[in-house]
Amino acid sequence: MIRVVLPPHLRTLAHVDGEIEVELNGMVTQRSVLDAVESKYPMLRGTIRDHVTRLRRPMVRFFACGEDLSHESPDAPLPHAIANGTEPFLIIGAIAGG
Repeated sequence: MIRVVLPPHLRTLAHVDGEIEVELNGMVTQRSVLDAVESKYPMLRGTIRDHVTRLRRPMVRFFACGEDLSHESPDAPLPHAIANGTEPFLIIGAIAGG
């Protein structure tokens, strides 16, 4: 099982508390994790990635094992600690302002 931590506003939208878990068969990548999250929680479609392009929304960041993976290829394998469920895949709402 892949552990995923959503930002508070997406947890509210998905009606979940704490982290969620998704099951994957095959390669563990950003794309496969996000596909599984959107499949299990269809109300999140379009909130993390654009509906058409499937690209990350500008104010959303992805972290794994303390590293910002937001600009990595969505098809690059995620760290082993994510794949085996030791560490969660973090989806973070970016903060902006001035």
